[in-house]
This record gives sequence, C-alpha cells and structure tokens, in this order.
Amino acid sequence: MTGFAPAILPAAGARFAIPVPVLIIGAGAAGLTAALAARNAGADVLVLERDATPQGSTALSSGFVPAAGTRFQKAKGIADSADSFARDIQAKAKGLAEPALAVALAGGSAAAIEWLADAHAIPFDLIDGFLYPGHSVLRMHGTPRRTGAELMACLTEAATRAGADIATDAHVHALYADGGRIIGVGLDRPDGTVEAIGCEALILACSGFGGNATLVRRHLPEMADALFFGHAGNQGEALAWGAALGAATRDLGAYQGHGSLATPHNILVTWALMMEGGFQVNAAGARFSNEHQGYSEQAVAVLAQPGRVAWNIYDERRHRLGLDFADYRDAMAAGAVVSAPDVAVLAIALGLPAGGLAGSLALTRDLAMGRLSDPFGRDFTRKPPLEAPYYGVKVTGALFHTQGGLLVGGQARVLRADGQAMANLFAAGGAACGVSGPAVWGYLSGNGLLAAIGLGRIAGEEAAAALTRR
Repeated sequence: MTGFAPAILPAAGARFAIPVPVLIIGAGAAGLTAALAARNAGADVLVLERDATPQGSTALSSGFVPAAGTRFQKAKGIADSADSFARDIQAKAKGLAEPALAVALAGGSAAAIEWLADAHAIPFDLIDGFLYPGHSVLRMHGTPRRTGAELMACLTEAATRAGADIATDAHVHALYADGGRIIGVGLDRPDGTVEAIGCEALILACSGFGGNATLVRRHLPEMADALFFGHAGNQGEALAWGAALGAATRDLGAYQGHGSLATPHNILVTWALMMEGGFQVNAAGARFSNEHQGYSEQAVAVLAQPGRVAWNIYDERRHRLGLDFADYRDAMAAGAVVSAPDVAVLAIALGLPAGGLAGSLALTRDLAMGRLSDPFGRDFTRKPPLEAPYYGVKVTGALFHTQGGLLVGGQARVLRADGQAMANLFAAGGAACGVSGPAVWGYLSGNGLLAAIGLGRIAGEEAAAALTRR
C-alpha cells in the first residue's frame, strides 16, 4: 500500500496527460477478459495494474471456469444447458443469488469459453476426472496444467496480442467524476510520481476486499483471524469508490473459503480427493462434517476444530488423481503429503490417535458398503472404500476471495440504490456482486472465475458499445 486512500475527486480543473476510450483498473482475469472484449469491439483499451506483473486472485486459484453447453462438453458426451447451470447456482445459494445476474452469467458461459478458446487461443478443455460440489454435470474448464497462474499467463499474452495496453506498477488511488460520470483516474507509481489519465468508460476489475482486515472483520467476522490466501491487492477500493458515488452493494457477507490448504506449507490441495472418496478428520481422528457440501463452507468447519486444523485422509487411487494437478505435485515436493502402508503407521506419521483414525476409516468403509448411514448426510456409496496404502495431509481453512460487491445488472453496469445504472461505470469479478448469495454456503465451485470472465466479457463489450452511444 502507498498510503493513498481511495477517493472521488471533482472534475473541475482536472488535467489528463493521456485520454483513453476504455480504462480498466485491474489486470486479473476479469480485467484482461474485459480488455479482450473491448478490443474485439474495436475500442482502444488501457489496463492499469498495481503489481509489477498481472496476477490477481486468479493466479492463486486452480483456474477452473464453469460453463454450460460448450463444445468441450459435447465432445465428451455431456448434455448441459444454461438453465440447468442457473438452477445449480440458485440451489447452492438457496435461491438468494441475484436472479438476472445468475441467468446472464450461466447463459453466456459457453460463448465466453469458446470465444476465449477460438479467438484468443486459451487452451481450455473439460476437466472430467470428478464432479465438483453443487454441479449436476461436469462443466469445469481449465488449461493444461490446471493452475490459475497458467490461465493468467494465457490471458496476459492474449490481451497483449490483441493490442490492449497494460501499464503495471500503476496504483489507482482516485476517480475523477463529473456528476455521475467518471472522466478519469489518478494513480501513483512506486517512485512517488502521480499521474492522471482520462477515460470515456471505466471498468472496475480490482477485485474484492479479502486483504482488508478491517472490512473482513466487519463483513466476515467468522474469518477475521483466518489465513487470507488471496491477492494482497484485494483492499476494497471498488467498494469505497462505489459508496462515495452512491452505488448499491449486495451480499457483502459472501465469500469463497477453502477447507484444504496444506499447513504450514500454504499450498492448495485439490478437493478432488474428497469428492472421490477421501475424508477429513480432526485431532481426535474423527470426522466432523459432510465434506461434499462444498470446499468453501468447509473452511469454517475446519477452523472450528482443535488447533484450527484437520487432516485429509485418502488412498493410492485418489493420490494418483491428485497428481494430475500442479498444486498437488507442489504439495508433494514440499513434503506436505504423507504416505503409509497401513492405518497404524499413517496415524503415527500424522500425529493422530491410532484408534480414532482406524475407527473413522472403518466407519467410512461401512458407509461405502451401504451398511450404515452417515450422520453428516454424505453418500459414500458412489465411490469405492479406501484401500492401503493410505495418504494424509494436514490442512487448515482459509479465506480465498470475497463474493459480494457493487451491485451490477446483466450488462455489468454499476447500479445506484434506486436501481438506475451509472453513466459510464462498469464492474466485473470481485469488484462486483457475484452469484453466491449472502454467505459462505452459497459459493458454487467456480463462481469466482465465472463472474470474472463472464462479467469481464460483458463489461468490455458494453463499455465499447457505450462509446458509440454518446
């Protein structure tokens, strides 16, 4: 942080060294997708990024984007539709996701993925190894290494190829406004210089507020002391600017958590291990929740355990599945993954009571064989029981990304409290309200990148179209 507080400055007397048609704050997935869409529509674009290189929250994620009805799904015999996707979004959010936004994002998801793949050479394919919590069919799309860092590299290269200008080490601290219209921004550089850049349309793609301890404590009190495993630049500038401009906000208590961050290594361990038959235990070696509800709300469940930790327990078959993911291979290399020929040795290696761990393993075997019903409501019968050799990873829960933000309509325009759209202000990704409802339990896997890429594309197209309507 540079010491500048986000501000709205009057337009009177402002002098802009550089005027640009479409200005975007933030070069994460949302900002870069918006840049590609605006360039595709013929608009000149400048993206301002506070870091030395574009990364954002996307680079820390798995980089999986859900989409319904894509040719990638059809090629693997999977029938899906936007309506089905929208129903899954609302089912996870208990019917509390913004209806118009859920329909717009689900409806545009296939076109967005295919456009990025075909027009911009993003090497997407369908991830078909397992079904993520809350999705009725396989619809996660990812790049070959299955990492957000790879997705970011692809998007950055594509934006550069498309002719979008990206200025790094540019921290925007103020917006210049003439009534309800944004006419430019003020930014500072690492050497202390301050610049002003004019614009005809502004897209806020500067993410959420997960890195702002004050806002987290205010809106997400259960995560106030949790590890933040997101981008440090998530400081809530979009919220501050929006509040000053009279914009509406929505669902500020929503966020993506994750209940499987290897500790103390701080490496994400794929939830595929849980979805394919693995389970979690606490320090007593006992299960404590339904691991299939979702990895987001599992963060809260893990943090409620003694020492705020848990252990992922799985076997060789699931371990081999994990090796498909770069993050899991990183966890292996860091020594986070422990293997053992039997449960007694595994318990010793993990520092867990042998009786408790053995009891949980035996119980999950009975559940998988249909001899018992799980008190937490999970169905174990769809996957084979664990078999030796066994594996374990010590994990904690973490806050990854906030899901509430500025209220936008289906055209990604920022809305005022009375529902009226602001003149030339758009928001995408974490800067905007997503489709996860009001709390952690509403997060459907992939909602973050759905809002980043889906809203980013809409914002870029609409910002470019706004230039011709003036």
